Amino acid sequence: MAGPDTVGAGTARHSDFTELHRRIADAGLLRKRPLYYACRTAGLLVALVALLTAFVAVGASWWQLCLAPLFALLLGQWALLGHDVAHRAVFADRRRGDLAGIFLGNLIVGMSYGWWVDDHNRHHAHPNREGHDPAADSILFVRTAEQANRTTGVRRLVARYQAELFFPLLTLQALGLAVATWLTLTRGSVRYPVLERTLAVLHYLLAAVLLLVVLSPLQALAFVAVCAAVLGVYLGCVFAPNHKGMPMTGPDAVPPDFLRRQVLPSRNLRAGRFVHFVFGGLGYQIEHHLFPSMPVVALRPASRIVRDYCAEIGVEYCEADPADSFREILRDLRAVGRSIDPGPARPAASEAGSAG
Repeated sequence: MAGPDTVGAGTARHSDFTELHRRIADAGLLRKRPLYYACRTAGLLVALVALLTAFVAVGASWWQLCLAPLFALLLGQWALLGHDVAHRAVFADRRRGDLAGIFLGNLIVGMSYGWWVDDHNRHHAHPNREGHDPAADSILFVRTAEQANRTTGVRRLVARYQAELFFPLLTLQALGLAVATWLTLTRGSVRYPVLERTLAVLHYLLAAVLLLVVLSPLQALAFVAVCAAVLGVYLGCVFAPNHKGMPMTGPDAVPPDFLRRQVLPSRNLRAGRFVHFVFGGLGYQIEHHLFPSMPVVALRPASRIVRDYCAEIGVEYCEADPADSFREILRDLRAVGRSIDPGPARPAASEAGSAG
């Protein structure tokens, strides 16, 4: 995972993170929490068995569409557990972590673990830096006026009204993850290609058999559509408040020191324990970016130390209520969309600077 470096930073600024790391370590917040993750995994397994039992018991009924959103939310929770595994928050040993992550990602969620780790590591290394952060160069949303004016055709029209289409577009997130998974596994560009392919195929094969044995083909299609749409919105709403609507950095800008590079483009959610449970702890995005391998249960106490330390050294620490964060996101997306020139897109040559 991304770690601190001193590119573009002086010794004094690098020592800012060194001191913060010392305070966090002294508070015991970097130690592994195996009991927490064992209990969390057991709870998810119980929920999965309960939902599968209910699915079989209800049988070939359109009432199954009431269970589809519950399956989506549960898959989202499994994905968030896989996120912690990928960050070495659960296992210190890389091989054990990779195998557990592949089991969670490919078999349970149906998403390539290897693809996601590569994509997510690049995001952590340069959050909100155009041309370097995959999340800042999203297919669904444009984040800067320059990106907006490089769009063409239908994509340009969608970008113009991206704020209004924000939630409808999120319904496509799960489909996008599935497409990225199959493209990656077809190319074999992951550490364990055979294992990933086998478990991903097994995931979709088991899901198809279960759906077609219990439901009619039309009911199965409707179930998948509802489940995928809710999963996309759920994951989109978990990740969107973290960085969208926060300052963007140009592709050629000299990055600041590690602490400021992680804190300034990140936003925490000011919310209760239930909301943070739903968000898998990622509402403490600043702390997660500073200490990616920190167990999620330690992020809340760490936030108090980080918040006070940022105030001490004069670094802005952004927090917002969930509703306010989404208002900021929509306001930013609307402003970028409305910046599109009425004429044709700029020449493709202008895109050279944003390639990463």
